[in-house]
Amino acid sequence: MTKLNITRRDFLNGIALSTVAGSTLSPLEVLGAVRPPLVYPPGRTGLRGAHIGSFEVAHAISWEGVRYAKPAALTDTVYDLVIVGGGLSGLAAAVYYQQRCGEDSKILILDNHDDFGGHAKRNEFNVDGRTLIGYGGSQSIDTPGSYSVAARQLLIDIGIDTDRFYDYYDQDYFSKRNLKDGYYFSAGEYGRDVTDQHIGGRWGFKPEAGFEKIVETYPIDNAARVALINMVNSDTDYLQDTDPGTKLDRLRRTSYRDYLLKVVGVPEEVYYLFRDPIKGLWGVGWDALSTLEAWRIGMPGTQHLDLAGLLPHEEEHDEPYIFHFPDGNAGVARALVRHLIPAALPGGSMEDLVSAPADYSQLDKADSRVRLRLNSTAVDVRHTSDQKAVDVSYVTEGKVHCVRGKHVVMACYSRILPYICPELPEQQSEAIAYATKVPLVYVSVAVRNWQAFANLGMSHITIPKPALMHSFGMDFPVSVGEYRYTQKPGDPTVLHGTWVPAMPDLGLSAREQHVIGRRQLYEKSYGEMESGIVAQIQGALAPGGFDAERDIAGITVNRWPHGYAYEYNDFSDPADWGPKNGPHIRGRAQIGRISIANSDASALAYVNGAFDAADRAVNEQITVGGKI
Repeated sequence: MTKLNITRRDFLNGIALSTVAGSTLSPLEVLGAVRPPLVYPPGRTGLRGAHIGSFEVAHAISWEGVRYAKPAALTDTVYDLVIVGGGLSGLAAAVYYQQRCGEDSKILILDNHDDFGGHAKRNEFNVDGRTLIGYGGSQSIDTPGSYSVAARQLLIDIGIDTDRFYDYYDQDYFSKRNLKDGYYFSAGEYGRDVTDQHIGGRWGFKPEAGFEKIVETYPIDNAARVALINMVNSDTDYLQDTDPGTKLDRLRRTSYRDYLLKVVGVPEEVYYLFRDPIKGLWGVGWDALSTLEAWRIGMPGTQHLDLAGLLPHEEEHDEPYIFHFPDGNAGVARALVRHLIPAALPGGSMEDLVSAPADYSQLDKADSRVRLRLNSTAVDVRHTSDQKAVDVSYVTEGKVHCVRGKHVVMACYSRILPYICPELPEQQSEAIAYATKVPLVYVSVAVRNWQAFANLGMSHITIPKPALMHSFGMDFPVSVGEYRYTQKPGDPTVLHGTWVPAMPDLGLSAREQHVIGRRQLYEKSYGEMESGIVAQIQGALAPGGFDAERDIAGITVNRWPHGYAYEYNDFSDPADWGPKNGPHIRGRAQIGRISIANSDASALAYVNGAFDAADRAVNEQITVGGKI
């Protein structure tokens, strides 16, 4: 297994978890001991996402019951609005509040990370003098045509015109170069390393012409090959004998795994070919998702299920998945910050937004109407005795501070609220506890060239039965302003990989697997992840001439134990639960001058979920006095 000596990796990344776990220091002393040096956050490689220094205080509160004494007096001024959480929802709440209560409103945004944007993180690399940009979390503006009026208008107000992506995104980039999807069968699971063409692509399965010959080269037994070919070629409705009145219910109650194995009757080796890519969307594989969801996506064996007249009409938005900045939705976060604190991000167009240097020294200036304070974890949020304001205590650099807001928006993870908001009713805490964040890892790998992909004729590789990443490949082909996507195989570029830890095929629900997956992330060191990632990439790309030691220039592992918001799925949750109905409605209830805004509160892990939650929270606060 290849082990890289990447000097940019922060030494703390390899030891910090064990240091915290075994330390006899207080939580505040531990935080001070492991706090990373002040550098340009997007340029830091190694372990990012929930990085060292961002979670220790919150874990001390929620895991160990630590409580922090409130300072005897305020350590800062009184603000019109204090926002806890500098992700998309928190930043959007600040813009909405300014728009509705005046540009002169005094707003403070607190965030526990060393960068703004929440899950919308930007990764940068410098490879041989060239700046490469990738994304470490929230990926794209999905179907903006379906956005609410408020969310759509906010994009416009911060200078984002989604129609421009039709120019930025080269939809024919990979097809013009004859680059397709591939499979990597690892030696650890299949006895030998095999990299071969995918027979139908990751989404909206469409079999390649002559796919039967491709299947013959897969390292699976002959019975599995025959079963796979027969299933793909079949026009059978495998539930044709099911009563139409019970067909939908059966599809919801049957996992796609059980459908393939027990209804279609394919061997388990066939199921493994398709199990894991869906994790990037739902956080679990097809063992914990319904056959109805598989039918929606067009998975093999479901294409000919006759569901005519059984499903209610759903509004469709025929938009390609192209609304993506080179840094993902960090571009949206940067647009929000530019709107709120213009000095922090110079310029005024979508084009210069991508290349504009962020000046972090401008985020928390005393003379600014909006201040964004990083590395600050809220530890206690409660109303003053006269109920006319809310005091927010937070920890930064090992010290407890206290600010007062006439209004407060909690735009942090909902699951931390019962530990830091003592006024939260018990029933509301119980409602919040139903959902759990989806753990995930987004990997950005800077490579000095992508010649191996060109030699293999592939742009993206799926890994069945993965030891770590279930897929990796070339990033979205987006060129904005001065930033140009790679055009030649000899040029450096950024690869994107995904690992969603889970415990599949044991009958566990999505929520149960998310909890186990989160523990897996906490227990795996950066060194283990780095070596596993390198081994997977080397094994998959070696037939194309790839040499990890020579070709990899840097790795950033964006680890999110508390990743994307939980979304209800029709296999393990009631069928009528969704963004408009479910426990999250009770969980986001307003508490006087405290409102809750985050994607958890929308049960929707997308930009519009964050924006709509911010819109609702600000409107709630206006009803209790507006700007006082």
